[in-house]
This record gives sequence, C-alpha cells and structure tokens, in this order.
Amino acid sequence: MFEQLTNLIKQFGGDAVVNNAAVPNEHNEAVMNEASSSILDGLKEMVANGNTSDLAGLFQGDNASDASNPAVKQLTDKLSGSLGEKFGLDSDAASGVAGSLIPKVLGSLVNKAKDPNDSSFQVSDIVNAISGGNSETGGGIMDAISKYGGQFGLDQDGDGQVGISDAVAAVSKKSGGLGGLLGKLFGK
Repeated sequence: MFEQLTNLIKQFGGDAVVNNAAVPNEHNEAVMNEASSSILDGLKEMVANGNTSDLAGLFQGDNASDASNPAVKQLTDKLSGSLGEKFGLDSDAASGVAGSLIPKVLGSLVNKAKDPNDSSFQVSDIVNAISGGNSETGGGIMDAISKYGGQFGLDQDGDGQVGISDAVAAVSKKSGGLGGLLGKLFGK
C-alpha cells in the first residue's frame, strides 16, 4: 500500500512540492516520502487511539478531501509538523504543502477504494496496512466502516452491512443490472 500511496503523492505533489519554491529541490523526493509515511502513521495512530469513527468518516461522500474533516485535519497537522522538523520548512510553507497535498491524496485514495471498477486500492488493503495485519484490529476497523458505511453510501444492497455483496451491487448498478453484468462477463 505504501507504494500505491507514494504514487498518489507523486501524482499530486507537482504543485505542492516540486513547483513550490519553499521546498528546496534536493528535498522534493524526501518530502513526498515523508508525506506517505505521515499518512500511514497518522492512520495507524487513529486506530491505536480507538478513533475509528473519524477514520470511517473518511469514507463519507467527499469528506476525505475536505480540509475541515477531523481525520484530514489531524493528518495535515501531523505532516506539517514533520516537514518543519525534518526539513526546516517554516510553518507557513509546511502548512501550505500539507494543506495542499493531504486532502487531494486522501480524496483520491478513498474514491479509488470505493470504486468497484478500480482495483488499485481496496478498503481491505487500507485496513490491513493501518492495522498492521492484526485481524482483531482490522476487524474492528471494518466493523466501524460497516457500521458507518450505510450512512456513507457504501451499503449498496441495503442490508445494513458493508461487504462483498455491496461491491457486487455497485457493479451491477453500473453495468445495467444482473443481466448487463452477466452480458459483460460472458460477452453477450
């Protein structure tokens, strides 16, 4: 997941980092790597602190790209502090980089995870990465996502839970129902 996250950061890092005069060119790659680490570490901290509702809140609508979302704000503040400490960026420059980068990256990450037609990120991959592979912790996160998922539009089949059936329902809706889905699968 770190590699996919790093690729997203590189995708959005042009203006925030590379074309930013406040970030010395020799630090561009290190700053983007720090952003990847900061996001993963921040998400892990949320889990460790039992803050699964804010984490699950990232999956609501376009909340992941909203700078006022508590989880986005926490990750932005974490990166901003880290950039100042590790790279000597003044607080305005560090806040500018983090404020530009974090909402775009999280928005893209969550949209990709919620899109049944995009297999580059899966909610389970994100949960596995931030839970460190701990099935008990991962299960708790998935329970929170499932609990809040209905409110966030992830419960596609209306059964009160978020699971594989919701992915199938989302694909089925996008492909014209079960007949359309089977037609696409079998070339008819």
